[in-house]
Amino acid sequence: MSTIDFRLIRQLWMFLAVAEEQHFGRAATRLGMSQPPLTGQIKVLEQSLKMRLFERSRRGTQLSAAGAAILPAVQQFSSQVEHLERVVREVARGQSGVLHVGAITSAMLDTVPPLLNALRQAHPHLTVFVREIDSVEAIPGLEAGDLDMAFARVDGDIGPGIATLPLTEDRLAVALPRDHALAGLQRVPLKSLATEQLVMSARQISPVYFDMLASICRSHGFAPRVLHEVRSVASQVAYVSCGQGVALVPSAMKKLAPEDVVVRPLKEKIMVVTAALAWNVRRRHPLVDAAVAWLKEHHGAQRRSRASGKGMRA
Repeated sequence: MSTIDFRLIRQLWMFLAVAEEQHFGRAATRLGMSQPPLTGQIKVLEQSLKMRLFERSRRGTQLSAAGAAILPAVQQFSSQVEHLERVVREVARGQSGVLHVGAITSAMLDTVPPLLNALRQAHPHLTVFVREIDSVEAIPGLEAGDLDMAFARVDGDIGPGIATLPLTEDRLAVALPRDHALAGLQRVPLKSLATEQLVMSARQISPVYFDMLASICRSHGFAPRVLHEVRSVASQVAYVSCGQGVALVPSAMKKLAPEDVVVRPLKEKIMVVTAALAWNVRRRHPLVDAAVAWLKEHHGAQRRSRASGKGMRA
């Protein structure tokens, strides 16, 4: 097993300070040391790496081509170390657990807050780090261990080791400009969108969701004509408002539509998963188990309540 070279880590920290300050004197002040030892350590680092990291001139200190090439990796390393220090400090203060959560924006607004409130009530010393993600980042983050759980638009067969729990679903609808020929319909046949230019959530952001919508279109006899691919459902509605096409969106987006956009349900009843919980079953985490149990009970109760309400109305 390789050993950690702590001297190299310290020298990289010094390299980062000089690179960001572009001045050895200011970097030394930032590091709380005098300039000669800093200059000496940078020279040792350059000799060790067999590359010149800085170009020194009367105008100051500039990164060399090699220095510029390694800077992003060193900055990423620095960020990871700072994150590690923060977690260690939280645990050292007597925290009972740490949870890393990734979530798409819509889930951060509705699904995640009540869950975290419930977990904090059961675990008062719980520390939670929430990070906004795109759906495509969920599975790699879980596999790498960067995330303990992820709330994203995922469905179907994700791959080995990843479990999912669908949490919210909605009827598929279409967002149209208010003056569109189809806007007067109460329900819009999906096939009537065959010649329309569509605004879709980008495949690189949510490949499962994109492919699912494309497959639905094909099953109704046409291939979607995608004019724009955007980062979120809210962006889809915004593009429609700007006259840039129509968009397949969850019916709930009706609440966020501006005055010049109408959201009409499709004639076909097509339900889509708008958010699901995903977690790595190969990385056992007691708090994830607790979260899954709470979500199953909470959303199960909601579904039973809705079903009961439908029965009473019937």
